[in-house]
Amino acid sequence: MVASLRLPSLAYLFTSPSAALGRRSKAVFRRAHHPRPPPAAGFSAQSTAAVPPATEERGGKQKSRGEDRAVTPRSQDFNAWYLDVIEHAELADYGPVRGTMVIRPYGYAIWEAIQDYLNVKFKETGHSNMYFPQLIPYSFIEKEASHVEGFSPELALVTIGGGKELEEKLVVRPTSETIVNHMFTQWIHSHRDLPLMINQWANVTRWEMRTKPFIRTLEFLWQEGHTAHATPEEAEKEALQMIDVYTKFAYEQAAIPVIAGRKSNIERFAGADRTYTIEAMMGDRKALQAGTSHNLGQNFSRAFGTQFTDENGNRQHVWQTSWAISTRFVGGIIMTHGDDAGLMLPPRLAPVQVIVIPIYKKADEKSGVISAASSVKDALQSAGVKVKLDDSEQRTPGWKFNFWEMKGVPLRIEIGPRDVASGSVVVSRRDIPGKEGKVFGISMEPAVLEAYVKDKLDEIQSSLLQRAKLFRDRNILDVSSYDELKEAISQGKWARGPWSASDQDELRVKEETGATIRCFPFDQPEDIKTCLMTGNPASEVAIFAKSY
Repeated sequence: MVASLRLPSLAYLFTSPSAALGRRSKAVFRRAHHPRPPPAAGFSAQSTAAVPPATEERGGKQKSRGEDRAVTPRSQDFNAWYLDVIEHAELADYGPVRGTMVIRPYGYAIWEAIQDYLNVKFKETGHSNMYFPQLIPYSFIEKEASHVEGFSPELALVTIGGGKELEEKLVVRPTSETIVNHMFTQWIHSHRDLPLMINQWANVTRWEMRTKPFIRTLEFLWQEGHTAHATPEEAEKEALQMIDVYTKFAYEQAAIPVIAGRKSNIERFAGADRTYTIEAMMGDRKALQAGTSHNLGQNFSRAFGTQFTDENGNRQHVWQTSWAISTRFVGGIIMTHGDDAGLMLPPRLAPVQVIVIPIYKKADEKSGVISAASSVKDALQSAGVKVKLDDSEQRTPGWKFNFWEMKGVPLRIEIGPRDVASGSVVVSRRDIPGKEGKVFGISMEPAVLEAYVKDKLDEIQSSLLQRAKLFRDRNILDVSSYDELKEAISQGKWARGPWSASDQDELRVKEETGATIRCFPFDQPEDIKTCLMTGNPASEVAIFAKSY
């Protein structure tokens, strides 16, 4: 199995203080609040003992770091499984500040693949990249009342700079609507300056109390788009266009069958008129808000005085949108597709699509096998496949199989002496375990192999999407009463039913079941139904679920 120290629990670093304290002894609590040398491994949720040395005596046998590589089964403890996969697949490690994480190269490569796709789509839809400062005057946040109310508990403030107390507190960017409007006010004067459509790739800080790597951390990476328009119709069209970009990305690249729709008044973004969302079902059947697009109306432009002179010479406030996807999506990919063997990456986002592993036992077999493996790697690379050759000699082929399965590589090519002699390779699919996913005798001839590999990568991409769709649809129950809704939620499923009740009724559902309205899906039934809570007519259905 993959080499790494088996770390006792670091899950307390990504939970609330009260919950963590309940699981720790006083000695462990003291260690968490006093400086100590940093441990040498990543996330885990197996023990709360002190960190052991890298090599220790157990049962009279020396056990080097890396021998214990088992992943907690998903069915046994989903959260522990998730943390194990992040550690063993080398996606991230924890930072020295509680609730932060260090994204490791392999995890960051997945984020880069997300960036590469979205960057193209943003530019195709007329947006330009730029960058705004991370520090925002606190007075900016205060200008939009619902915005400051919504974000106040999560703000990180800078009060001292250069050794002196600042005249005004600075907010470490939780989102950028306020500073964007400050600048838009200086750039927008006439209808000729509109639409103004920009995007930035940045980090964000929100002082979350309950954190989970990739899903909810104190600092995370994202893109945030901001646009200004001359009419409300243009702003609404933009908000819907960008949620459609996110939906297509989720389906076509991440193989995640999200449900797109409108957020309820309770759940919409602080300062927005309407919020649109894509909701994904994770492997534990909780919902993940995977991306949002907000129609901000004139709320921020009125607060900041962002105006333009229209074609008739009248002064008007601009109409605005904002929209974002973050590194949370990486967590969504893990929890949608992963299994007990580790990650399972959709080929279009995989940093490595094909791993080539040479297999030989005798010294006189080595050169022929390595040469053939290198030729295969070069041919696939020339064809645009993201391929890697693992010709390291420190590990056995079996160890390498497990390692690259853990990292979710979609295809594995094995080449041994007999394969060299026959001019063929063995190909194994990550999404079909065991012998069923292994095919022998695939020709090494470049044109044949390239076509076969590309075809299989497409099959895997489609297979992951279809598998996730089946899982999602099996776990959404149509309900027509509040009792049925409560029963569905108690079973860990999503409930879909007619809804026209009040905000107070929605809060009651949340209080009594722990579920919230995830969205009113765009895909709605045509007939008018009866609200499951009040019995009044309802023109649309809502989806309720527990969520991250």
